[in-house]
Amino acid sequence: MAIPRTIMPSIQELTAFEAAGRHGSFTRAADELSLTQSAISKQIRQLEDTLGVVLFERVKGKVVMTVAGRAFLPSATRLLGDYATATHAVMASAGSTATLKLGVLPTFATRWLIPRLPAFLSRHPEITVNVVTAPEPFDLAARSVDAAIHFGEPSWAQAECVYLCDEAVVAVASPDYIRRLALADPADFVRATLLQQASRPSLWRDWLGAAGIMHPTPFRGPLFDQFAMTSEAAKAGLGVALLPSFLVERELSDGSLVAFEASPIPTSGAYYVAVPLGRRREPTVGGLVDWLVEQAAASTAARRAAQRAGA
Repeated sequence: MAIPRTIMPSIQELTAFEAAGRHGSFTRAADELSLTQSAISKQIRQLEDTLGVVLFERVKGKVVMTVAGRAFLPSATRLLGDYATATHAVMASAGSTATLKLGVLPTFATRWLIPRLPAFLSRHPEITVNVVTAPEPFDLAARSVDAAIHFGEPSWAQAECVYLCDEAVVAVASPDYIRRLALADPADFVRATLLQQASRPSLWRDWLGAAGIMHPTPFRGPLFDQFAMTSEAAKAGLGVALLPSFLVERELSDGSLVAFEASPIPTSGAYYVAVPLGRRREPTVGGLVDWLVEQAAASTAARRAAQRAGA
C-alpha cells in the first residue's frame, strides 16, 4: 500500500535537503535558494521528522551527512529532476492540444528527423513534439514515451514495431585524406586508419567482407560512440569512416566527404518506430507514425534515384 501523501516530504523540504547535501553546507544551500540558513535548517528538520531519521550531523561546527542522508540524496535528486522536467514539459506545450514524446537515436534525430519536423508541425500545428535521445531500448511506459525510433530487429518489449527503412553504409573520407594516402578504392584501406563505431564493433569486418576485401586489422582504429562524431572525424581527415548513407547526404553533396566505390552496402538491421501496444490507432500517435513511414519511404526513394544517377 502506498504511503499517504499527507505524510510525504514536501518539495520545499526535498529542495533544501538536496542543495545542502550537494554543497555540504547549509549556508551555501541558503545562498543558492535565496533563503536564510535558519530556513534551510528548519526545512531539513521537518524532513528528518517526516522520515524519522537523522540526515545531517554537526561535526566541529560543520554539517556532515549521515549514512541515511547519503543513501537518500540520489533519490531526492532524481525526484526533483523528474519534477522539473515534467513542469517544463507542461509549460513548453502550453497552447497545444496534444503533446507527443518521441525517443530517437541521437544522430538519427539531428541529421534525419529534426530537419523534417517542420513539415509535420505545419501539417499538425496543434501538436507539440518533444524529442529525447534513446540509444538503447527502454521501458516506453516508464519514461512516458509515445514512440521510439531504433535500429536493429523489430523487437521491443510491450511495443509494436513499424518498419521505416533499411540501412546502407557507405565508406567515406575527406578529399585531402584520400589524396594524401593515394586511396583509389577500398583495397587501399590497408594503409588507411579505420574509424571505428562503438555501437557497431563488427561494422568494418562485415563491410569489407561483403566487398570481397581482405584486411588484416578490421577492428583497429580510433573509437567513437556516435555516428555524428565519426562523421566529423572523417571530415577532419582522421581516417576512413563507414556511415549510414542518410547521415552523409549533405557532406557528399558539398564535397567535404567523398564516397568510395563498392558502397553503399546494406547492413543486417533496419530502422523501426516502436509504439506501445494498443496506441497505434490513437489519432496523434498514429498520425506521427504514418508521417514517419511516409518520410522514410520518400528519403529512401530519393537516395536510390541519386545512386542510379551516379551521385
